[in-house]
Amino acid sequence: MFALVHKNKKTITFVAGFLLILALVLHLTGYTDMRQTVLIFATVIAGIPIAIKSFQALKMKAFSIEMLVTIAVIGALVIGEYVESAVVTFLFLFGDYLEVHTLEKTRSSLKKLVDMAPQEATVIREGIEATVPVEEVIEGDQVIIRTGGKVPVDGKIISGHASLNEAAITGESIPASKKQGDKVFSSAAIDSGYIEIIAEKVGDDTTFAKIIELVEEAQESKSKTEKFLNKFANVYTPAVVVLSIVVYVLTRDFHLAITFLVIACPGALIIGAPVSSVAGIGNGAKNGVLIKGGEVMDRFSKVDTVVFDKTGTLTKGKPEVTAIKVFDLYKEQELLRLVAQVEMVSEHHLGKTIVKEAELQKIALDRQPQVVRVIKGNGLAAIVDERQIVIGNRKLMNAEKINISKEIEAYAVKREKAGNTAVFAAVDGAVAGIFSIADQIREDAVPALAQMRSNGIQKMVMLTGDNQHTAELVAIALGLDEFHGELLPEDKVAFVKQLKQQGHVVAMAGDGVNDAPAIATADIGLAMGEGGTDISMETADVVLMADKLMQFSHAYSLSKATIRNMKQNTFFAVGIVAVLLGGVLMGSIHLASGMFIHEASVLIVILNAMRLLGFNRQNMKTQKPLEPVNAEI
Repeated sequence: MFALVHKNKKTITFVAGFLLILALVLHLTGYTDMRQTVLIFATVIAGIPIAIKSFQALKMKAFSIEMLVTIAVIGALVIGEYVESAVVTFLFLFGDYLEVHTLEKTRSSLKKLVDMAPQEATVIREGIEATVPVEEVIEGDQVIIRTGGKVPVDGKIISGHASLNEAAITGESIPASKKQGDKVFSSAAIDSGYIEIIAEKVGDDTTFAKIIELVEEAQESKSKTEKFLNKFANVYTPAVVVLSIVVYVLTRDFHLAITFLVIACPGALIIGAPVSSVAGIGNGAKNGVLIKGGEVMDRFSKVDTVVFDKTGTLTKGKPEVTAIKVFDLYKEQELLRLVAQVEMVSEHHLGKTIVKEAELQKIALDRQPQVVRVIKGNGLAAIVDERQIVIGNRKLMNAEKINISKEIEAYAVKREKAGNTAVFAAVDGAVAGIFSIADQIREDAVPALAQMRSNGIQKMVMLTGDNQHTAELVAIALGLDEFHGELLPEDKVAFVKQLKQQGHVVAMAGDGVNDAPAIATADIGLAMGEGGTDISMETADVVLMADKLMQFSHAYSLSKATIRNMKQNTFFAVGIVAVLLGGVLMGSIHLASGMFIHEASVLIVILNAMRLLGFNRQNMKTQKPLEPVNAEI
């Protein structure tokens, strides 16, 4: 019986909700008797799971909040307050459903992490190439990875060259060029190229396997949090029962004892926190923020330190052409047309960025490049409109014996110091221009961070897998307190743990699989939903569905407003209880007046909670926004 009820709790919750709506319709149409029957049925349906949990807690010698609800509902049924009994049971059950649903989604992230890991590896043993399960790869094995494949183990490249997408490890969306002597990590995907590596870390020792382990450990530690309401119920529930019995023994008035019991276990106290929580979560959803439960709201409201990933969080995570510098007599659009025409055949991310820029400027790309040569890791060359076009880095220019003047070199260095990648474009043997390509800081980053500071955030830190120079530029532009570059996922986790040990309440915001362990380790994990991975989204407590940092600021302000609202409701409910109980015992408050005040208190806490639906971050006081030093990186 217990197992059947537990299995169908979701169905029971929604059936009870439907019955409440039906009762309202019957009331409005004048079918009062039928309404009462429906309300009683709704109470019984929703009350069964609550009563079962209360019974199970009693068997464990614990006085749970479920017992408090069960007693209040039985008392309400005895004195004929069917509306209250039905509403209390439904709201409590609905809140429980939301919590369980959130936990199930969070746990599924581990399975998705495991699914991302490569399952097979191509190894060379005794001169023979063979495909084996990744579990059979041992340290020292020579492993081959081709275009489109995933690196199965951590190791060092001994031959070959490739462009690798290491977003699962470093969080950087821009592929990294790897050559002989460089290290590669398990789960990195080869966009183009061919490499042979010597396996150095295999199985559970790989960086990617450690990510899975870190997420699992962090989620485990979070699940053991004991809720304050249960502690309160362990004292308050037996106290109410004992006092009700005392009242009956002293007065021999069963009706008075029942009145005392019902008023002492008020719907306002039970409903207040859940309604505030649901209203706050509803406001967040309306504004594109998914907040996973009332407990998340409570922890979020106490955050004083925010740790950001860079790429895809503080920046857009999408490289763009930031400048086109032309030399000699070439015009900007003409050079862009020639270069984009060649890059049409390229699979490199920088090439695609140049093509995208040409398309944005509505430049026709209708010429087929001839004699195309792809020089891996350096660039490419081709003939367009009978002109020899060479596009790439300094190495390619030198290899093609194309002179780079001091003026051009100085400009390229300047752009690189500003956080850009400088792409040289030569026409007929001479450098015709330089394309600057870089990620961009999100437009709303500066006002969002300024607003968070004004609302209570004391420290802002950036952790990134990117280089220190670029990290410094972003940190200066956004006025961050601290930054650290060239970090792996375990480094981010260690830093978050260090902040927590120092007494900070930490929120971690990121968008990649590599951020998932730190997101799970932080007191509050926050993920960018639109550009983020499923893993970081499911590991996180808060998800920004539109990837806007102003949503982060809104969520933080909303959490404070929601907890403040909960405290208001709790204080009001307890205060009304105290007044009513005093009135009952003194004989000045009877059942009719007591229940009127009781119902009014329930309505007041609900209306107070509903104010959260209209909460807007613009109503919060803000300081003058930070002025960015440089919004381009």
